[in-house]
Amino acid sequence: MTGLTAAALAGVGVLAVQASSSADEMPKGVRSTDTGGARDTSVAASASPEPAKKNELPAASGSGTRVVYSLGADRVWLVGDDGKVRTTYVVVPGTVDPAPGTYSVTSRSAGGVGGDGVAVENVVRFTTVDNVVIGFSAAKDGSLPDPPPPGRQTGGIREKRKDGATLWKFATVGSKIVVVR
Repeated sequence: MTGLTAAALAGVGVLAVQASSSADEMPKGVRSTDTGGARDTSVAASASPEPAKKNELPAASGSGTRVVYSLGADRVWLVGDDGKVRTTYVVVPGTVDPAPGTYSVTSRSAGGVGGDGVAVENVVRFTTVDNVVIGFSAAKDGSLPDPPPPGRQTGGIREKRKDGATLWKFATVGSKIVVVR
């Protein structure tokens, strides 16, 4: 009887972990960073360790109100002045990454066209790498980007529409963006 109870509890635990980790995943078919895609890997590695849980805010991500973007996890955290995470979500990166470090939001646009030719909204820009503008945006049609043709460089970090709207309200011009490996 004890063995059956332990097995049942283990099964429930596994299902709970699967449910919590998959609730915020990008749909199947969206490229992952560990596929060896065309992302720029020439930036220096950050000293920030991997979080114990994939949704956990990286330890070396600064302090105060900030947006934290993890290159390795393709994840964003919106952090309040008290250090508490307001929300976190996954993103689809462009092909050019910013170097790990601290940036400020330099400009915002309610709408425009992304480097992939898709109409976007809630554009929040924070740096430029080799003449490629880096920033967050959401496709107006809710789509996620396909891998661009070889050699095409894109700096848009694509979010789901609801996440883009949340970041738009949170990150005004001058807001801190912390990029970690």
